[in-house]
Amino acid sequence: MRLSRRTLLSSLAGSALALGAGTGTGHAAGARGPAAPDPAARALARLLPRHTGQVTFRAPADAADRDRDRDRFRVSGGAGRILVEGTTPAVQLTGFHWYLRQVAHAHISWAGEQTALPATLPAVPAPIERSAGVTHRFAFNDTNDGYTGPYHDWAYWERELDVLALHGYNEVLVYLGADSVYHRTFLQHGYDDAELRAWLPGPAHQPWWLLQNMSGFGGPLSRQLLDERAELAVRVVTRLRELGMSPVLPGYFGTVPPGFTDRDPEARVVPQGVWGGFPRPDWLDPRTDSFARVAQTFYDVQTELLGAAPAYKMDLLHEGGTPGDVPIGDAARAVETALRTAHPGALWTILGWQNNPHREIVEAVDTTRLLIVDGLSDRFPSVTDREKSWEGTPYAFGSIWNFGGHTAMGANTPDWASLYEKWRTKPDSALDGIALMPEGADNNPAAFALFSDLPWTDGPLDLQEWFRQWPRYRYGADDPHAALAWDVLRRTAYGTTRADSWSEGADGLFGARPDLNVLAAAYFSPHQLRYDAAEFAKALPALLAVAPALRTSSAYRYDLLDVARQTLSNRSRRLLPDIRAAYTAKDTQRFASLTGEWLRDLDLLERVVATDRGHLLGRWLADARSWGATAEEKGRLEYDALTLLTVWGPRAAADDGHLRDYANREWSGLVGGLYTLRWRTFFDTLTTALTTGRPPAPVDWYALEDTWVRTHPPFATEPRGDIVKVAGEVSRTLGLG
Repeated sequence: MRLSRRTLLSSLAGSALALGAGTGTGHAAGARGPAAPDPAARALARLLPRHTGQVTFRAPADAADRDRDRDRFRVSGGAGRILVEGTTPAVQLTGFHWYLRQVAHAHISWAGEQTALPATLPAVPAPIERSAGVTHRFAFNDTNDGYTGPYHDWAYWERELDVLALHGYNEVLVYLGADSVYHRTFLQHGYDDAELRAWLPGPAHQPWWLLQNMSGFGGPLSRQLLDERAELAVRVVTRLRELGMSPVLPGYFGTVPPGFTDRDPEARVVPQGVWGGFPRPDWLDPRTDSFARVAQTFYDVQTELLGAAPAYKMDLLHEGGTPGDVPIGDAARAVETALRTAHPGALWTILGWQNNPHREIVEAVDTTRLLIVDGLSDRFPSVTDREKSWEGTPYAFGSIWNFGGHTAMGANTPDWASLYEKWRTKPDSALDGIALMPEGADNNPAAFALFSDLPWTDGPLDLQEWFRQWPRYRYGADDPHAALAWDVLRRTAYGTTRADSWSEGADGLFGARPDLNVLAAAYFSPHQLRYDAAEFAKALPALLAVAPALRTSSAYRYDLLDVARQTLSNRSRRLLPDIRAAYTAKDTQRFASLTGEWLRDLDLLERVVATDRGHLLGRWLADARSWGATAEEKGRLEYDALTLLTVWGPRAAADDGHLRDYANREWSGLVGGLYTLRWRTFFDTLTTALTTGRPPAPVDWYALEDTWVRTHPPFATEPRGDIVKVAGEVSRTLGLG
């Protein structure tokens, strides 16, 4: 639901009144009447409305006498009288979620939940006390607003923020509203409304514009869309502050629209070349007075719209950006000066990725007010000494367990368990945070929960014990079949390590542009499965054998879908070499049989993912269309959203830039639509070649893909089918039991 500006301002005024009336510490409301529920209680009312009266949230009694830099919680109380003490409302919710898991055997996640609680909440046998081992618990990749859902509404964001609080996060990257900030900024620097709205990309592609990689594609944006996105951004940052969490906003480091020197002849810009087939926006030399003026406008506009933030994220010269003849250190100092002028106490947050941050940046700026969110902690085995690499700059241990929002299960959890505590406790450690940074969120719930537990775990995390407890609260009770399934998953998809220089699992070949020798769907993805597929497949019949009473939760059904989907996806890597061998041998009968199996598996995969709303392409596209005010705008926004998951952009980006299928998903509509169309077309050309003895006819794959993107049929927006029945069919079809 999106609100009119008048309704929004009324809502925000109400929130401010509520915050002034009662903050969870028992402050009286005076003449305004009884104190409003505190933010943690309001969140609990949203999440568990039947149990809100049984939980009291408050700040620790000794809060004034303790080091407030160390977040902590304590949960105690008898049946139906649970007391949660925590340093912020968000930390109080974190404590309550630990109680749910450890005592009530319940669980709330961004991908399925299990909340079959008794009418009276059980007593706490012994107080649950935890403190955060690090200051920063940072959430979201720069790409999150693209790959997770650029067209989500407030209902989505409200729950997402609640879930992040339950899992202990206190810093959230917010890119929403940045388009309005840039638009309003450059209106004051000589540009007109129409040319700025044409420069802004569609919402699905805006993260890469904010990284200075591209502009324009998917636009132009309407004023109505800009205003509604700004309104949503205000709601998001307001809720974060209510919960005691910090928005991390984009800072200004020099991106300018085309023709900036025509408006400001004294300005000096550095062309940035091409990224992924897209022309990059120009970079305004930060050493100039022109930069200082634009930065001041930017921060003034941003603060007026979204308020000041304690941290700002900026990545200079991201993924191939060029400094030209501008010394990087001087540029960094100027960018820092602009930030400090606008927000003296703010933290500069920067991504640890490829050459980021350049050594010249680290050497030039005040590193005591710099935080590096490391995207490579669990990827390359050569990453061993971040203190040396970044000269003692504070950093957050990070993970990017998928790229493009791939649906593959798994993560390098052994590395998390061994490296995080080792790096945090070593002498002179600069590690002071975690950074949850999958390129697409709302997936891999076990990875989400485990990674989130790292700062709240005393000492090294026991991986085997963690996975032993996980199905108990994930499904509501102990079950031997669930325990077996998750032990299999622990040793396979969640047992990979960075030893092979990857942090994500291999994507499936069903989503690949067809070729008999293809090894990955996305150009940049692993070429081999990183665990034993036959061993992984044992988890499917085990999950299907879980007691019927534990199968009703969305958590169980999500996991069953994920395992069934991954089992089919893994099969593509065994089947394609057999198809290639049959074609090479010119065995037409075997080729027909094997390609028939391939297409059957695609159909079965489509039926699996069609059972869940979160796996529906139709839902993704309907969300995009809902933001359009006219039929033309609805179609433009749908195109923006769909290209991101398929061709990504024009032919140069798809083919020369290798971006096509970068964000491939095993989703209903993609599997049964584009992916099936491509493979059926391919097999038909090979069959014709076998029967005629001629070489296969070439296929212009981009033309086929782009035509499908523009002319596809309607897709379902509601799930269909029963995952328990469909997963059982997968298990029987593959001979798993």
